[in-house]
Amino acid sequence: MEQLLWLYALPYDPQYPVVCFDERPCFLIGDRIEPRAMQTGQVRKEHYAYEKHGSCALLAAIEPLTGFRLAQVHPQRTKKEYTLFCQALAREFPQAIKIRLVQDNLNTHDVSAFYENLPAEEARALAERFEFYFTPKSASWLNPVLSLSKG
Repeated sequence: MEQLLWLYALPYDPQYPVVCFDERPCFLIGDRIEPRAMQTGQVRKEHYAYEKHGSCALLAAIEPLTGFRLAQVHPQRTKKEYTLFCQALAREFPQAIKIRLVQDNLNTHDVSAFYENLPAEEARALAERFEFYFTPKSASWLNPVLSLSKG
């Protein structure tokens, strides 16, 4: 926890941006029945029934000190999608020596994802762009991207 608080207290440095990352599943739902028609003099009523239209994964990042945001939607959440997101993030910070990435300890959140989805030279180059910081177990509230993605 202290390491993250130290990181968040640092002054802004475009060569070492602090970026917070997380992902969450999203369920695609639609109305299963027709909504009730409005009636004059009556309180509007809604029905809560819905039908599932599948799911997707939202991957999102924010740089708290600048407000920069990046989001991607994928059909699933695997190491491949994590790699694609990190590649996009690296392109957004071409001037950065290291992107300080705050994230949770999910099994897909490490450089093994790069090596499983990219040629070794590309994986190494991408890994060199990042410095990983992990939220402690049961302390994901230390990652401000979470409050943005649940609102």
